[in-house]
Amino acid sequence: MKRLTVLAATLVLALSACGSSENIEPQADSSAVAQPVSVTDARNKVVDLPAPAAKVVGLEWGVVENLVTLGVMPVGVADTKGYTAWVTAAKLDPSVKDVGTRGEASVDAIVGLDPDLVIVTSDESASTIAQIEKAAPVLVVRGADAANAIPQMKKNLELVAAAVGKADEAKQVNADFDKAVAEGKQKIAAAGKAGESFTMADGWKQGSTISVRMYTTGSLLGAVATELGLKNGWTGAGDKDYGLAQTDVEGLTKLPNGNFLYIANKSDGGDVFGDDLAKNAIWKNLPFVKRADVHRLPDGIWMFGGPKSTEQFIDATVQAVTS
Repeated sequence: MKRLTVLAATLVLALSACGSSENIEPQADSSAVAQPVSVTDARNKVVDLPAPAAKVVGLEWGVVENLVTLGVMPVGVADTKGYTAWVTAAKLDPSVKDVGTRGEASVDAIVGLDPDLVIVTSDESASTIAQIEKAAPVLVVRGADAANAIPQMKKNLELVAAAVGKADEAKQVNADFDKAVAEGKQKIAAAGKAGESFTMADGWKQGSTISVRMYTTGSLLGAVATELGLKNGWTGAGDKDYGLAQTDVEGLTKLPNGNFLYIANKSDGGDVFGDDLAKNAIWKNLPFVKRADVHRLPDGIWMFGGPKSTEQFIDATVQAVTS
């Protein structure tokens, strides 16, 4: 009997040891292994990556906004100070490095960050792209398309998302944007403002000359306002990419009655409409100025951004038009 007891105890210990061994050495989860990524960019060039990019440099603010929105904080950004002033929808961490100005980024600074990927727009010079590509993969997205402003904005988000492994997140962001448009349109209609005329502008001063930039129906903000149920009072053509047209104070006399929406920034350029033109006789006699239908939208709404900046514009426009 004593021998049987010892044998039983030995068996129990052996079985316990087997169980412990399985707990200590679990099998690796093959699904956790990062898969290669292959995306076709705006150049129709295939960009192959061994895994979704994690260390990313962005040289245009719309691209950077999309990265942050998707939960990927870039390691480097062109003009971090300017981005902070103009883009409040997707804020940068203090750790993000400045790699120069937009249009004149420092290739040395970019290479020094050892990025997995550098994302630029089609506005970037071919020579700069070629220099960067000697050290890191480059993904090019189209800056804008005045013939398809909203679809291009969504496409840019999806392209960036594919490169960083965030496709599902991009679908949700674009769906949230569509919901914001629908809700904004409903609010404008409920206030009896559907079909009202509007114009959208920004402006700057050089010496004593004030220039005004108009946002046509082909611009991103112009297209969004149209989707909200408003009618753009500026009928002139804009450029083929961003849908922008240039005029001056005299040119504003051709505008119909309606809301005049504009964007300014106290940290960059100030407010030419609220300050510099305040005593201008032509400006003071414009019908929408006399009726106090001039609305400065909040600082920090990036006019050429992704869905999150554009949602800020929707909220501000609905508030301006219905108040």
